[in-house]
Amino acid sequence: MIRLGILGSTRGTNLLALQEAIAGKKLAARIELVVSNKAEALILEKARHSTIPAFFVDPTGLTRPDYDQQLNQVFRRFDVELIVLIGYMRILSAPFVQTWRQQIINVHPSLLPAYSGLMDLDVHRAVLGAGETQSGCTVHYVTEDVDAGPILIQKTCPVYAEDTPDRLRSRVQQLEGQALVAAIGRIAANASQETVIN
Repeated sequence: MIRLGILGSTRGTNLLALQEAIAGKKLAARIELVVSNKAEALILEKARHSTIPAFFVDPTGLTRPDYDQQLNQVFRRFDVELIVLIGYMRILSAPFVQTWRQQIINVHPSLLPAYSGLMDLDVHRAVLGAGETQSGCTVHYVTEDVDAGPILIQKTCPVYAEDTPDRLRSRVQQLEGQALVAAIGRIAANASQETVIN
């Protein structure tokens, strides 16, 4: 069973997908804690409602590396094996990413490398503006370069002529939870095989 730490800044829509997969025995994982840089983030409320330890780590007055060092301490205290970014709206520092190399994943609302560096509705506006006929999401490992890490899984959906950015976002978000569950399952399976071999 892989021990997850969730890092988020927003609603935490995909947290529910992970919880349901774990409860339904479709994912051999345990969510150890949820951390946010926003005191009022709904993801913290959702975690508390589910009795998952939830922490606000205040970034005020801290450099990015100093803030990330605080995150590192919290995740280490809970023996986290994989950090999952769910709507996390900060760029992680290079030292943090290096410390957790191949142990941080992110879900991005496009088919990377297309529309990397954009967030939320900006991605969907760009997809529609470009006249794309297909969109989707990508789960990837986090590296020092934004949205450029090795891709684990991509899931696709059609783009319709009548789509608005909100409508397309809703369709892509339905895929994100599935993609995260599949990616974490793959990582957990690889980790257990490595343990058996060693």
